[in-house]
Amino acid sequence: MAVDTPPATSTYLQLTPAPTRRRRSREALTAWLFLLPSLIGFLVFTAGPVVAAGVISLLDWNLFSSPTWVGLRNFARLGPDPTFWSALGNTAYFTLVSVPLTILVSLALALLLNQGLRRIAVFRSLLLLPYATITVAVAFVWIWLYIPHDGLVNAVLGWFGISGPAWLVSDSWAMPALIIMSVWKSFGFGMVVILAGLQAIPQQLYEAGRVDGASPWHSFRHITLPMLSPALFFVVVTSVIGSFQVFDQALIMTNGGPGTRTTTLVMYIYQTGFKNYDQGYAAAQSLALFAFIVLITAGQFLFQRKLVHYDK
Repeated sequence: MAVDTPPATSTYLQLTPAPTRRRRSREALTAWLFLLPSLIGFLVFTAGPVVAAGVISLLDWNLFSSPTWVGLRNFARLGPDPTFWSALGNTAYFTLVSVPLTILVSLALALLLNQGLRRIAVFRSLLLLPYATITVAVAFVWIWLYIPHDGLVNAVLGWFGISGPAWLVSDSWAMPALIIMSVWKSFGFGMVVILAGLQAIPQQLYEAGRVDGASPWHSFRHITLPMLSPALFFVVVTSVIGSFQVFDQALIMTNGGPGTRTTTLVMYIYQTGFKNYDQGYAAAQSLALFAFIVLITAGQFLFQRKLVHYDK
């Protein structure tokens, strides 16, 4: 019985009709229709506010009277404003401490969950709960935990003979208190990303390392970290961007105090725009924050060429 054989590749390609212009236009239209919702969302919620902030930053406007054109005067106010630089310093302090702590906690828990634990989905869900909980609720819980005399934190410290501070009203401990709460709130996201990266590492690499006599530390140093570097880089970039926008926990737990010890840059923008009703200056501060984040993110992408390993 004769068997139909497929045509040779070259013959098949010759027989396949080239897409017509009408078909290409229809495919392009379909692609644009799928992209349209995201494009509208970007224009309305991202590009539009940025352009509006750029226009408002050139005005003197208090929301209740007609705006007045002042040019770049609002940007010139940033330099001699000590509160702006204090808020920027507080934000940088928060970022420099909270991001490494969040990465370390996320990495440690991801390594623990990657050891073949039973019911890993249950543990992963429980550890992800803080991230899934709204910040306002978490902040109120931590206010109770930080109460100087009856709070759980100082009670635990008292078991070891340590007299805990008045966390949220202390000049020295208010910002660390916010950082501890933020690390507890944020580590779940990093843990899930890093755990996914760990489970994507080929086990043959570890088997080859054991054959060569590599210790667990050498396997972690020379296999796990390089293969995990893309996931770690993603967590670092998103954590830095998020920490520069810290606002709600500082507003609820300390309201920027004591003094301006925990006033972050976003909180200062909020106070300028909606307490002092100085919309033009608040918009200038927002654009300055946007520029800081863009510069820092660009610097991170420059360094990734040396620190991040992509398996090709």
